[in-house]
Amino acid sequence: MKKIALIVFAALTVMSCKKEGYEITGVAKGVENGKKVYLETQNETGPVTLDTAVVENEKFKFDGKLKEGIELAFVRIETLNGSLPMVLENGDISVEFNKDTIQNSKIGGTKNNDKFQLYNNESQVIYKKMMKFQEVNQQKMSAAQQAQDTATVSVLMKEYSQFQEDMNEQSKSFITKNPDAFISALLLENFLMRSYLTPEEVKGYYEKLDKSILETKSGKNIKKMLDTMSTVTIGSMAPDFSAPSPDGKMISLKESMGKVTLIDFWASWCGPCRQENPNVVAMYNELHEKGLNIIGVSLDKEGDTQKWKDAIAKDGLSWNHISNLKHWQEPIALQYNVKSIPATFLLDASGKIVAKDLRGEELKAKVKELLGVQ
Repeated sequence: MKKIALIVFAALTVMSCKKEGYEITGVAKGVENGKKVYLETQNETGPVTLDTAVVENEKFKFDGKLKEGIELAFVRIETLNGSLPMVLENGDISVEFNKDTIQNSKIGGTKNNDKFQLYNNESQVIYKKMMKFQEVNQQKMSAAQQAQDTATVSVLMKEYSQFQEDMNEQSKSFITKNPDAFISALLLENFLMRSYLTPEEVKGYYEKLDKSILETKSGKNIKKMLDTMSTVTIGSMAPDFSAPSPDGKMISLKESMGKVTLIDFWASWCGPCRQENPNVVAMYNELHEKGLNIIGVSLDKEGDTQKWKDAIAKDGLSWNHISNLKHWQEPIALQYNVKSIPATFLLDASGKIVAKDLRGEELKAKVKELLGVQ
């Protein structure tokens, strides 16, 4: 009985000694003593510093406890360009920081960082080919651009784009083979945000991810985006919304509807949005009396009401405008899964979404078609 009790005690002791937090041990060869090292994450407004360490004898260390589960983090050394991505999770994490070429740095020690490094190793094969292509064809591209040789430029760009396609295929293969890797969720999230895969395609990969990955912040975000996309797809009814105008009056989509309605997501600080505004103004002036209405949803920041008003006045935007002034956390933008601006949704008289992100003459032609005018 004593022997059994000792075995049980030993087992419990091992269980109780399981690491509850993370410890990041870093090596930074060639980096001088005293240089600060930052452990950072990202939120909607930019980098957030979690901890700071100092290089001593080409080494540094971080330790702590996770607050919200596994997440993407970055290691950055002051005065050096770029940050090294890694997975912040409980356990002993190793980092070998290459100060000359960050892409050649190494991470490992925990399951998800080992998987991340595996993905990096596979990507490096394609990346090196891409860099070699750039090196060999740089002068040829410059000469073609100066001579306005569009045929040669087009051929080179097409060959170059193949590397991105190879990277996409490699990423899809990695997700399929590693459904229990956190980076698989990051890759799917990226595919959704840049619309490389359709929501249906992403869902196919998503449903095969390990439960532990589905419960991470990125896993939950993918589900949220998929749920949102299912409500704002072409052919679905546009969800109603309301928000304050620049003067504080509550205005809704419903009361802004016309025979054809354009929901225009923009901001005073968005250069491409402001460049497109003259085309939208000209279209509105021509077709408003025939039934076109527009409602502008601004992603301006809190405290920038005057900049918002000034942009409306300067660009001559004479339709309804609303915003909660929450920047990228604008509730209406989140509701419509807007990840970049300008972004537009074109609605017919019933409020059904018939087109997304049309510009210039293509947008005008579609509006005229819906209005039945020549």
